Amino acid sequence: MAIEITFGIIASSLALLADAGHMLTDALALVLAILAVGIAARPAGGRFTYGLGRVEVLSAQANGISLLLIGGWITYSAIRRVIDPPEVRGGIVLVVALIGALANIAAAAVLARGQSESINVRGAFLHITTDLAGFLGTALAGGLILLTGWNRFDPIASLGVALLCFISAFSLTRESLRIVLEGSPGDIDPAAVGQMLASDSEVVEVHDLHVWTVTSGFPALSAHILVQQESDCHAARARLAEALNEQFGIDHTTLQVDHVSSAGHSLELGAASPRKRPLDHS
Repeated sequence: MAIEITFGIIASSLALLADAGHMLTDALALVLAILAVGIAARPAGGRFTYGLGRVEVLSAQANGISLLLIGGWITYSAIRRVIDPPEVRGGIVLVVALIGALANIAAAAVLARGQSESINVRGAFLHITTDLAGFLGTALAGGLILLTGWNRFDPIASLGVALLCFISAFSLTRESLRIVLEGSPGDIDPAAVGQMLASDSEVVEVHDLHVWTVTSGFPALSAHILVQQESDCHAARARLAEALNEQFGIDHTTLQVDHVSSAGHSLELGAASPRKRPLDHS
């Protein structure tokens, strides 16, 4: 980052300065990610019965917001330079960008393995890969400036970096907001879960079904299930819990299984104040 700032000023290159600004958010993102991993690893206790795993989600949100801010700054500066481009020293831009690309390849390799398991690590990984793409674009701009002498390639490359920032920020903030708002995991359809539970031969009705993500890799489910009067509630609960784990990967389930009664009623799915309606025995 320090090298980019130094040579970005010497070469009058916004692309290098944009990459340096993005690397600053990378450094902050990595520090935040490390702190979040440490906090999330603390055992559950006291008022935090699920533990502090969702701190990783907050870290991912902060990383997404920082990408939006740096993308906005780069866009503003690039538009000004497209209108009035300064003289850019393409050779310096090319060499520094290639060195930066090599550094980011090494960093991305370190984070690649864990980014599929943690939204927090994914946030850090997106910062690094966005930087890598930015470096490659900046190197291309430096080469084109050397060949053609057209200085607008530099701010155009910067706009490419800004676009990558916005794309990564959108993906990261959307996923982290879904977890904070307790939406279902992206690969689990609550309707499909409900249909699977209802398809059991002994199940009469499923309601109050909730599927959410506690933190990365920790889906949870709760539901109220009515079974036939002659059914074994405990056996039904164990069977359905095993099916949820096998088909959807949900191993943290809270299933309330009761016998259906002739004067039964059902509840509105997810309603704050459930409304009673006649039970459909069909």
